Amino acid sequence: MARYTGPKTKIARKFGEAIFGDDKSFEKRNYPPGQHGNNRRRGKKSEYAIQLMEKQKAKYTYGILERQFRNMFEKATRAQGITGEVLLQLCESRLDNVVYRMGVAPSRRAARQLVGHRHITVNGELVNIPSYHLKAGDVVGVREKSKSLAVVQESLSNSSSVYEWISWNSEKKEGTFVSVPGRVQIPENINEQFIVELYSK
Repeated sequence: MARYTGPKTKIARKFGEAIFGDDKSFEKRNYPPGQHGNNRRRGKKSEYAIQLMEKQKAKYTYGILERQFRNMFEKATRAQGITGEVLLQLCESRLDNVVYRMGVAPSRRAARQLVGHRHITVNGELVNIPSYHLKAGDVVGVREKSKSLAVVQESLSNSSSVYEWISWNSEKKEGTFVSVPGRVQIPENINEQFIVELYSK
C-alpha cells in the first residue's frame, strides 16, 4: 500500500513543527522547505488552504492514508459526541498509535512495523493490523519471543511519557488501554474543527 516513506524533516518543516517527535534537523532549519522557505514575506493563506493543511498534518502525524482517514471521519460523524474530537479519539485508538504511546516503539512508523511483523499481541492474540481499533480494557503486549528485541528494549528505556488512559506493566511488557482519551488528554497540536469544516463542504 502506498505510504509516505520520504524525509520526515521535510514534512515537519512544511507544517512548522516537529510532528514526528524530536528532530535535530528540524531544529536547525525550522522554516518551510524549498528555495524560498526562509523568506518571511509569504502570502496570506486562504481558509481552504488552512483547513487542508490541518488535515494533512493529522494524516502525516498518525500515518494514515486519505481513504482510511475519510472513512474514519465518516465513522466519527455517525458516532455520538463532537465529530472532530471523536475523529482524534479514533486515531488515538489505533493499535500502532497505542504501541507508540506505551513507549514500545520510538515512533508511530516503528510501531506500525512492529505490529506488521507480528511482534504485538492484543488480549494474548497476535494482531498484525496497525489500524486495528482498540476498545477500553484491551491488553496490548509484546510477544514473548520479541521481548528481547533491541528496538523494544531501547525504546522502553528511553520512554518517559505517561498517559492517564494507558497503564503499563514493565515486567510483563504489556499495557492496558484503560479508556478512550478525552480531547484534553491528546497532546497533538491539531485543530480538528478545521478538518470537520473541510470535509463538510
